[in-house]
Amino acid sequence: MHKKTNMAIFASGAGSNAEKIMEHFKNHPIVAVKLVLSSKKNAGVLQKAEKFGVDTIILDKNNFFDTNIYVKELQAKDIDIIILAGFLWKVPSNLVAAFQNRIINIHPALLPKYGGKGMYGHFVHEAVIQAKEKESGITIHLVDEAYDHGKHLFQAKCAVAPTDTPDDLAGKIHILEHQYFPTVIDNYIEEHPALFSNI
Repeated sequence: MHKKTNMAIFASGAGSNAEKIMEHFKNHPIVAVKLVLSSKKNAGVLQKAEKFGVDTIILDKNNFFDTNIYVKELQAKDIDIIILAGFLWKVPSNLVAAFQNRIINIHPALLPKYGGKGMYGHFVHEAVIQAKEKESGITIHLVDEAYDHGKHLFQAKCAVAPTDTPDDLAGKIHILEHQYFPTVIDNYIEEHPALFSNI
């Protein structure tokens, strides 16, 4: 019997995706959400973590980018997989290297379009609408050294109506995120036992 696969969620905002993930894995037979790490000390996600009894860490920017402190801390807490759920900092290469193929991000557009530095949240939806795109959606992908670049695991699409505002589109994207993100993570863990069977 393997031990559970321990998950850490990195988030910067209200944490609606993080909440859905914690809900999904609450009594999961093989996965446990152990930790929520936030880049903001007043992020809504911290209250949501508390509600689920999940430990939290507020990240210090200098330590995050310039040291190995958090890599060591995650390893000490036996974290197997990292989920980025609305996390606005770029993941540094030491963290990517320590969790190769074990960091998953969700992006609120159909990558490779509308990705890269500065393309998050509202900025993505504004760009999609300005370009008069007929559809947008979500991309769930592995994280590598470049922004929004790693291998795609899943995409789902929604229509963009000519009358849609960025807020309207954000609402449609949130529905897709909440519907698919927890399940895609679950399937990825299940389909890659070698990555998570305590090396």
